[in-house]
Order: sequence, then C-alpha cells, then structure tokens
Amino acid sequence: MVPEQLEILRRGTTEILVESEFLKALGRGTPLTIKAGFDPTAPDLHLGHTVILTKMRQFQELGHEVVFLIGDFTGLIGDPTGKSATRPPLSREEIEVNAATYREQVFKILDPDKTRVEFNSTWMSPMTAADLVRLASRHTVARMLERDDFHKRYSSQKPIAIHEFLYPLVQGYDSVALRADVELGGTDQRFNLLVGRQLQQDFGQTPQTVMTLPLLEGTDGINKMSKSLNNYIGINESAKEMFGKIMSISDLLMWRYFDLLSLRPTADLRALRDAMEGGRNPRDVKFELAEELVDRFHGAGEGARQRAEFIARFSTGALPADIPDVTLVAGPQGMSISSLLKQAGLVASTSEARRIIKQGGVRIDDERVSDEDRVLNAGQSHVVSVGKRRISRVNLT
Repeated sequence: MVPEQLEILRRGTTEILVESEFLKALGRGTPLTIKAGFDPTAPDLHLGHTVILTKMRQFQELGHEVVFLIGDFTGLIGDPTGKSATRPPLSREEIEVNAATYREQVFKILDPDKTRVEFNSTWMSPMTAADLVRLASRHTVARMLERDDFHKRYSSQKPIAIHEFLYPLVQGYDSVALRADVELGGTDQRFNLLVGRQLQQDFGQTPQTVMTLPLLEGTDGINKMSKSLNNYIGINESAKEMFGKIMSISDLLMWRYFDLLSLRPTADLRALRDAMEGGRNPRDVKFELAEELVDRFHGAGEGARQRAEFIARFSTGALPADIPDVTLVAGPQGMSISSLLKQAGLVASTSEARRIIKQGGVRIDDERVSDEDRVLNAGQSHVVSVGKRRISRVNLT
C-alpha cells in the first residue's frame, strides 16, 4: 500500500523533505495530518492556485486528514516571498471578504466532508506580546537573511520591515499548533516550510515532512500563471472560456497540467501518453484534460457539452450564437487593427495585438491578418478573432 501511495503523491512534486521520514509515517498505517495554508489576499483563485489543492485531494482519497488553513492572521502581515519591497498590509475587512470566497471556491476540488478548515488567528490572536517575543527568540536574523528574497533586498540596501521576519515564524508555528505531519507549498515557499520543521523540533514534536510543488505556467507556457500577465485560467470563469483556454495550451504544457491538476490515476495518464505516441491526435487527448477540469468546476457533463460546442465552432467553422457585438468609433481616418483589438477587449494592449498578429493569430472574416498597420474604415462590420477562443463581431461607426 505504501509504494502505491508514494507513486500517487510523488506525481507532480518537486521535492519531498525528508522522504525516508515520509515513508516511515505512511508505514504507520494511520491517517496523517496534511496542512496547506492560503492567505486570502485576493478574492479569486486560478488554476495555478489549485495545484496544491489537487495534491490535497489526492491525500484525502488515500484516507488522510486535510487541513485547509486560511491565513487570516498571516494575511495581515503579508507574505514577503518573491517580493522586492514591503507589501502594504490588507485590512481585516478585506481579509474576511476574501476568506469567505476562498471557502466557497476550494470545495470545487476538496471533499467538504473530509476537510478541516482552520484560521490561524485562532491561536495567534490570543498570543500576548511576551508570547510573540518568545516565538521570535527561536530564530536568528542570520537565518532569516539566508532566505533569497531577504538576502537580495538586504544586499541592494532595500528596506526590510521587522514584521516581515515574523511571517515565516507564524507560518512555522501554524504547523506546531496543528501538529502537522506534512505541509504542502510551492517551491517558492521552501524556506517557510523548513521553518515549520525547525519549530516543531523546538517544541518537542516530530518534524513535518515538507512537500514542494511547482509553480504552474500560464497559457503562454513561459511565465507563472498570473492575472497581471493575462495568462491565467480562473476557476470562476465560464465553462466556455475555461474549455477554450485549456484547448489553447501547447501539447507539451498539456502534460504538465495533467500531472499537476488531474485526479486521474497515474496508470491512466501513462496510457494517454502511450496512445498519443502511438498516433492518437493530441487534440483528442487535450479534450480529456479540458473535460475533466470543466466538469470539476462547472458540474458533471458540462465538459462534454463544451467539447461538442468547441467541435461545432472550430471544426466546422460555425460561429456560436452568442458571439458578442462591439461598436467602435473609427473616425474619418479609420482604425488600425491593433487599436481595434485593444478597444474591442480582445487583447490587453496594442503591443500584445502586434505580437499576436506577427504570430499569425488574428483573423478578420476568417482571413489571417499579417499587416498590423492595416486600417479598417467606418461603416464596416467584421468578425474578428484572436486565436480560437476570443471572437467578436465589431461594428465600426
């Protein structure tokens, strides 16, 4: 049983520290306490956030206890991970609003009957100033400055606020309070996770196993998934938009998404790889990924419905009935295609428009556009598409 569990839990992970200790814990045959913390710093989650949630669901299906920890206390500090400057703290009101939406969204992945929800303010808020001083005494400034982002800021003489040093300590103390056996986090959280191991030892507990997971690339296949880079797939997006975005990723990136986001058994994924290597159309394999994820976030059967619509829309050339109409003022000089794409909301910027045009990803009335400076005149109406999922009927006045 332990080898089978390890094969499932290793999938998509970057590092398990310490694996020999983890194997010993699994071998006890009793449910482990699995902890993962999420600071409610924004109201919406995207698929990049769900990599850890997916791993938590795998632990649940293997019979372990999952603790979904909402960092309503750490959120007030602000995680300094990867930041080149001190983050402005969120208000208590912002934290509470975001925490409520997190609880609603995470149960699209986690089994609510097998999930324990905790707030770290439960044990942190009652702490006195003396308690916090005692906790701070368990770590040194030298150790803190070993952390890459702190080291870079210190070396470049950028300010580091004292309260930022508290973040890893509070996150580590969460593991003490929960008596965690395993803590999950992104690769950028490695330092904080190891602080948890150290504090548990200091408090006489068995140190937790640390399991790090990769940061998921966005639809561009290059950068970490991020709303600011417009390469994200939001879990609250429409089924149509989600399906289309998943189908737009590269065949290589598809396997990364399977490994990190799919709940299908490892043997099934191996069979899919073998089938594709044997000549199966990669698009059909990608359909299976898109269907699984759309079903998870929008209900069983929705993935198949979106697949049928996608095929009808793009394989037969049919346009969807709900294609949006956009009216723009072209003016006497007309409007360049790059400006039209930006004003119609099909791209985030004219520079993005020019880049996609050069890549051959823009069509007007099903004709590929190659000239970014081409001008369209007032009084015309065109069906404009960017890729295979962003389409509008643009009326120029």
